[in-house]
Amino acid sequence: MSCGPPTATIAVLTPDWPAPAAVHAAFTLRTGGVSAPPFDSLNVAVHVGDAAAAVTENRQRICAQLRLPAQPSWMEQVHGTDVLELAGKTPHATADAVFTRRPGRVCVVQVADCLPVLFAAGDGSAVAVAHAGWRGLAAGVLEATVARLALQPRELIAWLGPAIGPGHFEVGPEVRAAFTAHDAGAAAAFASNARGRWQCDLAALARRRLATLGVTAVFGASWCTYADRTSFYSYRRDGPCGRMAALIWLAP
Repeated sequence: MSCGPPTATIAVLTPDWPAPAAVHAAFTLRTGGVSAPPFDSLNVAVHVGDAAAAVTENRQRICAQLRLPAQPSWMEQVHGTDVLELAGKTPHATADAVFTRRPGRVCVVQVADCLPVLFAAGDGSAVAVAHAGWRGLAAGVLEATVARLALQPRELIAWLGPAIGPGHFEVGPEVRAAFTAHDAGAAAAFASNARGRWQCDLAALARRRLATLGVTAVFGASWCTYADRTSFYSYRRDGPCGRMAALIWLAP
């Protein structure tokens, strides 16, 4: 299905990173769509209970305003480490990261507190996006994505999109243990609170894992989805809610 001309103005973030000219990316905000509360208004997810017609219209508005070369390849996400390649015909798939080397294929993940991580090859030969909630991050979704890109890590640049910030992301000891069992230094991304639990810094954990891989050109991580109700959905804040999209593609 083609995107067609824009019919409404939607709100998006454009990553501020030194990506090659062939790389295009965007992160949708929650305004400018047609979904009714509690999914108001630019919800992109079909699995949250929103009306299917509203999601279809929202996706079409995104496609049109961003002038996408094709409809994005929407995946079913399960907080795992599977990485999908967009190459030939892509059926519906379950994965938490997606990459492509082909111009005109649009990679996308859906988030509402989890951390979206965009990747681009410095020469513009490949792009990827990963859905990195704490489970996927601890299990190695970033490592799996970099491995599938099969490029030298120093040749990659990454952008960390909006996610729940450490001031609002309270977790139990099992979450901290999942990271420190792999890397004792990950303890620095957790601060104890008065309730005997931990405030978790997802972006710091992602930066640490990327640095270990050798990906040192990392940008973004300036927004908290929980703190900004106007711009972002937050599952931790609201419970049932919509999802935002992190998209990346190579110009055809």
